[in-house]
Amino acid sequence: MLFITQTALELGFMYAMVSMALFLSYRVLDIADLTTDGSFVLGAAVSVTLAAAGHPFLALLAALLAGACAGFVTAFLQTKLGVPSILAGIITNTGLYTANLMAMGWKSNASLLKQDTIFTLFKATGIGGDWYELILSGVIALLAAAAMVFFLNTRLGLSIRATGDNRDMVRASSINPNLTVSVGLCVANAFTALAGAVVAQSQKSADINGGTGIVVVGLACLIIGETIVGRGGMTRGMIAVIAGSIIYRFIYAVALKTKIVPIDCLKALTALIVALAIAAPTIKNWVALQRRKGVERRSRNA
Repeated sequence: MLFITQTALELGFMYAMVSMALFLSYRVLDIADLTTDGSFVLGAAVSVTLAAAGHPFLALLAALLAGACAGFVTAFLQTKLGVPSILAGIITNTGLYTANLMAMGWKSNASLLKQDTIFTLFKATGIGGDWYELILSGVIALLAAAAMVFFLNTRLGLSIRATGDNRDMVRASSINPNLTVSVGLCVANAFTALAGAVVAQSQKSADINGGTGIVVVGLACLIIGETIVGRGGMTRGMIAVIAGSIIYRFIYAVALKTKIVPIDCLKALTALIVALAIAAPTIKNWVALQRRKGVERRSRNA
């Protein structure tokens, strides 16, 4: 159980940054950004390539910038070319497949088996003992959450939040919604790429298909967290995504350990959880309506 808890915490912190990105794009901006899968792999590819060259810390910064560029492409398609948000994400995600192959030297995977990473360098300090990976991933996730909260409470961040609420009002206030959407998507995809960079250095590898289904996993973590913690301000939102990511990974780890759910069915289970969580308000209203109908039917029969 201790191993399961440690693994769930480590992966929960690492993947929490994907949920932070989706919190910004899906919750704040109200945009379904499907660039997530490609941006995650892009961050992993850039991170592994630079870490292999002996620059593991620079790799994280490079992954952030690469992810921001991917977000800018998606935003440009939406704001300048009039492409619907979902299609814009699909187009960028498709193009990123080639970019990711290029970043990994035209190979489908890349390895860091004999290279230093941020985790091996931190382990060498002796801090945390066997929990060094958990400590480092936790610090990175908490710093990312603090940066997101700070950003969303700046003047630009408040403009981005207002854009998600009402674009017409923002435009009437002399704020360019195209700019706020572009910045929001750049930041969101930068966080996704950072998650990919951290995961890749932890696993010492990057795979061209490593981001498949990440957007669904991120949404699952976001919705689980909001269900438990609740929705509110930006700080609560960050607490929710981190808590949701840890809970999801704990459930995932328990399912793998106990084999309650076959490994081949875990993705389907994740999709089902997301679908039910998103449809929960509609299901709740339908149940309430059926109860009212039942009460009225019984009163008429009486």
